[in-house]
Amino acid sequence: MNLTDQLTQYILSGLSTGAIYALIGLGFAIIYNSTGIINFAQGEFVMFGGMLGVYFFHKQGLALPIAFLLAVVVTALCGVIFERFAIRPLRRPTPMNMVIITIGGSIFLRGVAMIAWGKDTHVLPTFSGDEPISFAGATLLPQHLWIFAITILLIIGTKLFFSHTISGKAMSACAVNRRAAGLVGIDVRRMIMFSFILSSAIGAMAGIIIAPLTMTSYDVGVMLGLKGFCAAIIGGMSSGLPTVIGGLLLGVLESLGAGFSSGYKDAVAFVILLLILFFRPQGLFSRGSSERV
Repeated sequence: MNLTDQLTQYILSGLSTGAIYALIGLGFAIIYNSTGIINFAQGEFVMFGGMLGVYFFHKQGLALPIAFLLAVVVTALCGVIFERFAIRPLRRPTPMNMVIITIGGSIFLRGVAMIAWGKDTHVLPTFSGDEPISFAGATLLPQHLWIFAITILLIIGTKLFFSHTISGKAMSACAVNRRAAGLVGIDVRRMIMFSFILSSAIGAMAGIIIAPLTMTSYDVGVMLGLKGFCAAIIGGMSSGLPTVIGGLLLGVLESLGAGFSSGYKDAVAFVILLLILFFRPQGLFSRGSSERV
């Protein structure tokens, strides 16, 4: 394989990985824009999606589409429970309180997963076979195409939800000014709960579609969550296209770094995160303040 083919391979692999980071980053941004909370338990929702998909498919013997759907629904219910019992009872919490609560929730959910499914790694079957597909001198697995397709559909669906549904517009109003939204009759608490449902469901889908490629275990959410957070920071905590671009950019840079040395793979994300926080804390695609939902 010549240098051009290698670069093509790295870029395609990076775009696939970056699409996952983009989905996780969208989960971070949706909650942040609706509530002002940075939910550091988002990675555990990704992990729960993958682990529940494995459970329903292998342990319960359900068909893969049904296992996929049930895993997303149950993870969304976990998001509701987390919001109801960990976030809602707080009265006028400080940002530090919220960081501690969400990190504590992350540790708790990880412990629950370890008790329920053990420390072994698990894998889901690919959605449509393992025959490699050649493209521009590189190879892709069919699962990569599923990742691209589901990511695009979720991005379009999220955009339509916020632009053309009453609930989406109500969440947008809460993002701009929660007090004013409440004064015009919007149930702010319900909108916050919807943001957790939406973000946990998106996270679950990300965990399921990546499980056939990277496998899953009780602790995969830590690194995936941090990289999704990095994608959201690059995009200025926007729940739109900037975060998607941030995730894709992060995935490509990470893949190129791993191509030179596998030891650089995880370091790339954190170096980028530090540089963004130092020089462009508002994100690469923002002019001074984050775009709200």
